[in-house]
Amino acid sequence: MSSICFYFQVHQPLRIKKYRYFDIGTKSAYFDDDSESNLNNKRIIHKVAGKSYLPTNKLLLELIKLHPEFKVSFSLSGLAIEQFERFSPETLESFQRLVDTGRVEVLSETYYHSLSFLHSKDEFKSQIELHAKKLKAVFGVNKPEVFRNTELIYNNDLAVEVEKMGYKGILAEGADHILGWRSPNFVYSPVGVKKIKILLKNYKLSDDIAFRFSEKTWKEYPLTSEKFASWANAINGNGEVINLFMDYETFGEHQWEDTGIFNFLRALPGELLKHPDNDFVTPSEAVKRYKPVGAIDAPNYVSWADVERDLSAWLSNSMQEDAMKKLYALEDRVQKSKNRKIKEDWRRLTTSDHFYYMCVKWFNDGDVHAYFNPYDSPYDAFRYYMNVLADMEIRLTKNG
Repeated sequence: MSSICFYFQVHQPLRIKKYRYFDIGTKSAYFDDDSESNLNNKRIIHKVAGKSYLPTNKLLLELIKLHPEFKVSFSLSGLAIEQFERFSPETLESFQRLVDTGRVEVLSETYYHSLSFLHSKDEFKSQIELHAKKLKAVFGVNKPEVFRNTELIYNNDLAVEVEKMGYKGILAEGADHILGWRSPNFVYSPVGVKKIKILLKNYKLSDDIAFRFSEKTWKEYPLTSEKFASWANAINGNGEVINLFMDYETFGEHQWEDTGIFNFLRALPGELLKHPDNDFVTPSEAVKRYKPVGAIDAPNYVSWADVERDLSAWLSNSMQEDAMKKLYALEDRVQKSKNRKIKEDWRRLTTSDHFYYMCVKWFNDGDVHAYFNPYDSPYDAFRYYMNVLADMEIRLTKNG
């Protein structure tokens, strides 16, 4: 038997405005004033909701009604939920309708889609707790059983920490250098844990949809639901769970409607279910159903970003390193501050996207790094970000 496990990441950052040197000490609205920042964040939410979230949610709801066996899972960052509440309530309502079916699982993550585990375990835990409270308030769900760290960033230490927090499963990238000769289509145990299990992304099949679907030079183009189902069917007997993890914007935004992506998704569950040994599971169902077949040892960090699948998308140059160091140098003062707005702003600055925009690894990955990027260059992203941190330091001195 092969179970298909769909997981979709839903996240949009609050992008900071073009915060100039002369704004330092005079303006403390970094994200949500009436300047171009507010218009930019609102415009992007409306754009992506119209092209991706709303039509895909509508389609998934139809598929759930058509196929009682069909199931999917999401992780929605706290920032994405906040922006849906503020800019696009109909989008949030469409996610709520999906969760209400009982066949859509919502996973745990850091509220601000942050890199906090790398720098502050206390902040990491706080953001997870904030996220759980938000999920309860918005979707009425209890604390999830499965955790997904920002951009599937993972190592052995993370698994140990997440197990201590009571989770039963964790997601990670099925990178070749941690799997070796083994297949991602099984459940594994992380090294150093007692009970928690790990689900590894089948990056080939996932990326066939997310990145190669509309690539006309790809030897498998065009990708049909029948062809994809045949690839999944071939895993029967050689795997137990096929983890298809991808950005939700794959549908309608990364792959536009005119590529046929919605027709592909509409037909896929039916094609997969034609094989009597296929079914669908959520991540929590997968970790309950299947026993680990081995241990995964990841002493170094792995992620699903770029061709390297490491931390270099966020921490590969001196700008990113300086910005990160400066950000977390303020943490103690922020945590001691009684000013709630300062703490919220600081946490919004922990979002991984800010550092992603500072990446200079163009070449093969340039289009990915430029997506939804409001800045003209990585150097502008760094300059505006550091100006904001300079202003925050002044605020802490005055109002700490």
